Amino acid sequence: MDQSAKTSKIAFLSVMSNTFVVVLKIIVGVLTGSVAVLSEAIHSFLDLMASFIAFISVRISRKPADSKHPYGHGKVENISGTIETLLIFVAGIWIIYECVHKLMHPEPVKLPVLGIVVMLIGALINFVVSRVVNKEAERVHSVAMKSNALHLLTDVFTSLGVAISLLLVALTDWYFLDPIIGMVLALYIMREAFKLMKEAFPPLVDARLTPEEEQAIEAIIQTFSQEFIEYHDFRTRRSGAEEYIDFHLIVHGKTTIEDVHQLCDRIEENIQQAFPHAQIFIHVEPESERSTQT
Repeated sequence: MDQSAKTSKIAFLSVMSNTFVVVLKIIVGVLTGSVAVLSEAIHSFLDLMASFIAFISVRISRKPADSKHPYGHGKVENISGTIETLLIFVAGIWIIYECVHKLMHPEPVKLPVLGIVVMLIGALINFVVSRVVNKEAERVHSVAMKSNALHLLTDVFTSLGVAISLLLVALTDWYFLDPIIGMVLALYIMREAFKLMKEAFPPLVDARLTPEEEQAIEAIIQTFSQEFIEYHDFRTRRSGAEEYIDFHLIVHGKTTIEDVHQLCDRIEENIQQAFPHAQIFIHVEPESERSTQT
């Protein structure tokens, strides 16, 4: 199977599984009157939207570069990841509002056993799908799919939390537990959204790679230090699954063009062994250029 087609099929699997879980939770949330279940349904609906956005963005971002997009379409994934986090923040605020309202006007939870069963089914489905999606995200270095996998895994824990709260309500009639659990879930998913925003947004403004990644790249360049004088203007950025790396390389004045070309090829090959999706641009300068700059 074509690897791109495999990635798209896994993203589509996430969409279909989320659709099933969302429909179940919304129906049970209405039947039970539980704000925690409804909050979890909203959370799952956001996961569905995230899955759909990831499905579309993966298909677009994997398109090859063209005349209008010479650097490819990688940032589509970062845009989708940013949109997903904003949606989570909005939902979190809505959930908190509903929880405060229910704390002030408590209502009994109906059919708690039904709610518990559906939460456990949803947790199991999302756990299995999140493992599959995360494995593929790691393989293709997709920030959109990684974000989607994290959403699904978060849904596992929140579903289990709601199941526990419904069990406690059924055993104790402490109806205030329902909105309290819902509020805790809202704060938790907003915290996760903030973490995702820190990963998805910086590439949109061409932020550099992490210090650890840059150190690894520079260490590779330094392994060839006997064959050049120095390098400077080292820059990095990320676009979707790709890393963009460029720097100036000063070589000895008597080095032939063929030797310099082979040196650059070897540097690029070594960097791409560690960063398979890297796009590397090396500007070569003669030794005389060094004295001009100084």
